[in-house]
Amino acid sequence: MIADLEDRLARLCSKRETIAYGALARDLGLTGAGTIAQETAALEHLMEQDAANGHPLRAVMVVGRFNHGLPAPGFFAKAAALGLDVADQAGFVAAERARLASLSGKNPLNPGHG
Repeated sequence: MIADLEDRLARLCSKRETIAYGALARDLGLTGAGTIAQETAALEHLMEQDAANGHPLRAVMVVGRFNHGLPAPGFFAKAAALGLDVADQAGFVAAERARLASLSGKNPLNPGHG
């Protein structure tokens, strides 16, 4: 599932598009009990990898349905736990998305693409 998630996020980043958590779960074929937990665990795993490597957080492309284009609160809690300053949530998201956009075409975050 991680590889599929990485591929989907890479496509979103290259197009500068976001996706809702539910739509991402459907795209990944996640259904039934534990869907949200599986998706959250996978996204948090990628956040840990990205932060450890000094890369922008790809999970920033996933948004909450009612969060005005921002990720869910758990995203910010995880980012803060990783030592990132998320006091200005909208600013943090904009900066991370800009960092991802600057990598468009190079895409070192997903070596199989770009």
